[in-house]
Amino acid sequence: MAEIGRLLTAMVTPFDRDGQLDTVQAGRLARALLDSGSDGLVVAGTTGEAPTLTLKEKLKLFETVKQAVGGRGAVIAGTGTYSTAESIEMTREAERLGLDGVLLVVPYYNKPTQEGLFRHFEAVARSTRLPCILYNVPSRTGTNMTAETVIRLSHIPNIVGVKEASGDLAQAARIIQGTREDFRVWSGNDEDTLPLLAIGGYGVISVAAHLVGVQIQTMIQAFLNGEREKAAAIHRRLLPLVKALFLIGNPMPVKFALNHVGFRVGAPRLPLCEPDEAVAEQIRAELARQRIDLPVAV
Repeated sequence: MAEIGRLLTAMVTPFDRDGQLDTVQAGRLARALLDSGSDGLVVAGTTGEAPTLTLKEKLKLFETVKQAVGGRGAVIAGTGTYSTAESIEMTREAERLGLDGVLLVVPYYNKPTQEGLFRHFEAVARSTRLPCILYNVPSRTGTNMTAETVIRLSHIPNIVGVKEASGDLAQAARIIQGTREDFRVWSGNDEDTLPLLAIGGYGVISVAAHLVGVQIQTMIQAFLNGEREKAAAIHRRLLPLVKALFLIGNPMPVKFALNHVGFRVGAPRLPLCEPDEAVAEQIRAELARQRIDLPVAV
């Protein structure tokens, strides 16, 4: 298995002024994120506006980002949907394109049982040789994948970890306790990164790393090196920015923030839209207080 890394950025999808996929800027952003602390990237996930991307756009994005970064960092494709057959098809395409792994979200809208979740993820994992990362985000999918289901799925060799975005640290602890030693738990919430590390988690699939990736990486490494107060100080300093990036639904704030600091990624696609002025002012104010790590594209 290719090394996936502790800090993955859930990358936004850049659009041009006409709302079309901007592959040139996607490549630039991918490289800039690796230059500013990220170990790897997740493309076409929640932050990448996957629900509004066509299959053709997703495959083009996978190919573009992988070509842009080469072997510098892992590129994980968001291939999970509410359809098992479609998820298998996209996962096989990601493998054909040479990606390093796939992110498989809990099926949304149709609200499967825990047994249905197990069978869905088992079927997708067995269709590919790629490492598979489960993604539990009940606030968006309407279904919480329990620790018991994750533990059961962890016995499938190429299911290598979970992006746990339930916000339930007790559930995360049960997963860490009950899964094999090399099974990895990434935080799906930036504000939970340090607490998750403290209970044995591996890292984070981050939104804030678009802007402060070096600092998040420094926090992770400080914790691993036993510099707990240094890690805690970074966590406390970044927390207001994290809060600002989730004033309204992700990725609307982070796209606004990237555009504001000078890295053009375009507006979100409908039904998402740019923040209103009250939210925008809060984001601008927090950006002014923070040190931004991202190198700005010209």
